[in-house]
Amino acid sequence: QVQLVESGGGAVQAGGSLRLSCEGSGRTYFNWCMGWFRQAPGKEREAIAALDSSGRANYADSLKGRFTISKDNAKNILFLQMDDLKPGDSALYRCAASWDVTAAAYLGLMTSPETGAYWGEGTQVTVS
Repeated sequence: QVQLVESGGGAVQAGGSLRLSCEGSGRTYFNWCMGWFRQAPGKEREAIAALDSSGRANYADSLKGRFTISKDNAKNILFLQMDDLKPGDSALYRCAASWDVTAAAYLGLMTSPETGAYWGEGTQVTVS
């Protein structure tokens, strides 16, 4: 069973930064793809970024430049560096994982329960 556990969320002032972490366990991570999405109350899930085992990263156009996805493969921890945060970034941030899919494709798949494969419970980010 795959488990994804996020951490690093919190309250921050506008213009500040946070780095989220997602630790994965439970499966050999060959040909993996992982990503981040967020959901604010009353809004649809929004894909942020995806990263695959070939090192390719894809970002939502609206967030490119402020958010950076990366991974420590030795420790199997996915990161999301968030800079210049805005109040509109306040949301529950969740990690997602799948296999045999490219980052470009997973960016469009991760937010659906049918195609997202595995999700973590999330970490809350509040920007004021």
